[in-house]
Amino acid sequence: MFIELGIKSENRFWKYILGSVIIIGASFLGQAPLLIALFYETLVKGKPYPTTNNAIMRFFEPNLTLFLILISFVFAMLGIFFVVKYLHKQTMLSITTSRSKVDWNRVLFSFSIWSIFTIFSTVLFYFSNPIDFVINFKPIPFLILAVIGTLLIPIQTSTEEYIFRGYLMQGFANLAKNKWFPLIMTSVIFGAMHISNPEVSKIGNIVLVYYIGTGLLLGIITLMDEGMELALGFHAANNLVSALLVTSDWSAFQTHSIFKDISKPSAGLDVILPVVVIYPILLFIFSKKYNWTNWKEKLTGKIEEPTPHNHLNQYNHNG
Repeated sequence: MFIELGIKSENRFWKYILGSVIIIGASFLGQAPLLIALFYETLVKGKPYPTTNNAIMRFFEPNLTLFLILISFVFAMLGIFFVVKYLHKQTMLSITTSRSKVDWNRVLFSFSIWSIFTIFSTVLFYFSNPIDFVINFKPIPFLILAVIGTLLIPIQTSTEEYIFRGYLMQGFANLAKNKWFPLIMTSVIFGAMHISNPEVSKIGNIVLVYYIGTGLLLGIITLMDEGMELALGFHAANNLVSALLVTSDWSAFQTHSIFKDISKPSAGLDVILPVVVIYPILLFIFSKKYNWTNWKEKLTGKIEEPTPHNHLNQYNHNG
């Protein structure tokens, strides 16, 4: 099974702490292009240096900012590959899925179903509350956004999934030897990672319910499906389609999207509804399509270190 693929006697938890530091370091290295661009604009052109994260996000043209921010995730992904291969002596496949190869049909199904929902709900919100939106569409900037987003946003979302639902999920399993602790810990850390997002300061900490709830959803579908494919598809659709459709003055990314939300930020149905209604419906759809059973064991069961024979057989699970 998926989470057990990282359970090895030599995979002590300190290795995951060290590996996380290396991955974070690679991410910081990936921020060099952004820093170089900032120093060029401030030292050479004499512009005032932005003193807050919010100011940095608005310092450059939106497409350039998005590109510079997303580049760091390319470096982080390379860091993950290095850590998994050389520190843990595992393959990238072993932190991706229990199947013999990545099931791209699962990725595509998850991506498609969440893209359709995101587009439908956005259009519904627009026609229900047209006063809250303005048309933000500009053909050339939008086309550039689409190219940057299509190339780099899946790398960003996949990097986050490999860190949380792959690497750290197996890391906490090594520590706790059960499944509920990795599920809870990765979800809480995933939510806390977004605490510096501008929408948190605008709306309040209640929005963390959405982020932690999203982390729980992604963790549950990863454990139940014995692989990250559904989580990879969902996360890519969530970020890419959202970036193309809607932006606002208080969102994490400022983009040349089709719509701009000009409403006053508040914690409404868009925070609570996905967690308590939409996500359970999505879990139901996935469970029926992929015949999920034995929920309690897969989400809370204990983990035993597999024998070499059983470890090899796990790759044939859900093939």
